[in-house]
Amino acid sequence: MIKLQIIGNLGADCIQKEINGKNVINFNVAHTEKFKDAQGNVVEKTIWANCAYWTDRTAVAQYLKKGKQVFVDGSPEVEVYTNKDGQPAATLRVRVRDLQLLGGNVDGNTGNQSSYASAPASSSSSSGSNYNTNSNKPVTADTEEPADDLPF
Repeated sequence: MIKLQIIGNLGADCIQKEINGKNVINFNVAHTEKFKDAQGNVVEKTIWANCAYWTDRTAVAQYLKKGKQVFVDGSPEVEVYTNKDGQPAATLRVRVRDLQLLGGNVDGNTGNQSSYASAPASSSSSSGSNYNTNSNKPVTADTEEPADDLPF
């Protein structure tokens, strides 16, 4: 198995669709790295990943807005195509297994960190309030919220 983990910001609001009776949330994540080249100049490189999150728990879509910082864990796929100029090109796609909302809201307010897991194997989580989409209860032991209420 090849695993890909990305921390980045959404480039646009997500798009939620139903395909063959299954729900998918599509979104783009940008990760920017800064480094110095051989001449000592600071270079900034941005990599975009097109993400597909197949889940029945689509309530998270309302929080996937442009600029929101997220952590994505999934399997990478490369799609090769011919661009509008007739040149071969490729794009990075990620089949999302685990999605965590990081930092604050898009407007800069800080909030709880939340996790949405689509596979039992990826339900381990980091600090903060965590929510596993495979169960009907939040993972945290100190709250008894209904499954429809999001922990943030």
